[in-house]
Amino acid sequence: MGLSVVIITYNALAFLKPCLESLQDVLNSPDAELILVDNGSSDGTPGYVKQHFPQTKLIELNRNRGISYARNRGMQKAAGKYVLLLDSDTVANREAIDGMVAYMDANPRAGICGCRLRSVDNKIQDSLKKYPSIGYKVNNLFIAIAGKLKLSGFARRLEKRNERYTYGDPSLITSPFSPTYLIGACQMIRKAMIAETGLLDERIFYGPEDADFCLRSAMAGWGVVYLPQFSIVHHWQRSTGKKIFSTLTFKHIKALFYFYRKHGCVN
Repeated sequence: MGLSVVIITYNALAFLKPCLESLQDVLNSPDAELILVDNGSSDGTPGYVKQHFPQTKLIELNRNRGISYARNRGMQKAAGKYVLLLDSDTVANREAIDGMVAYMDANPRAGICGCRLRSVDNKIQDSLKKYPSIGYKVNNLFIAIAGKLKLSGFARRLEKRNERYTYGDPSLITSPFSPTYLIGACQMIRKAMIAETGLLDERIFYGPEDADFCLRSAMAGWGVVYLPQFSIVHHWQRSTGKKIFSTLTFKHIKALFYFYRKHGCVN
């Protein structure tokens, strides 16, 4: 089998419906499969998938076990040469998926690739990242707080400051580029690389699991590549942005401390 699409979801049926519909053309191929891991949703997701997408390999978890755990269960079931991780709030297309597959076929040392992510109003998102430094993460926290307090001027100054931690305007990147990491909303992964480097680190519930995975892949000699010539839609539902001091936020902070102990700190 050529391609295994792995999606995890948690109470996101409104976004999941168009996501699955966008994959119909790809999944009609006998060389592709869809694996959906439900992280204990209470919004009727499993029943909807069973009724409308019966060809899906559905894995139902009894509670939210986090991103790494859920994605790993999907990747373990994947039979494809390539595994495409997609967030449930993405809307894919055949051109982007075929383009990523073609790039991986032509570049055997590419371990992970991803395409442009754009919002519904066609704004290109910053999905290729440098090392997730402490300064960048602290700034993001204060940006979220400023947003809640409607301090738009302060938030804009912090966003400007954050530019030094990024690769700049993503719309200016027009050819394949090798960043430190790609966010996990869209990653095409070579199955042979997973066998060598291992799965996602399940000690990370939510947060830098994508950075950790890309860093480990690069240290093992595999390429991480951003392909701006292809794009998909991403609604980008920031879970930690909804409630700044939620349980999920604290799990994210805990994951960051673990990540820095594992890989080191950068200001």
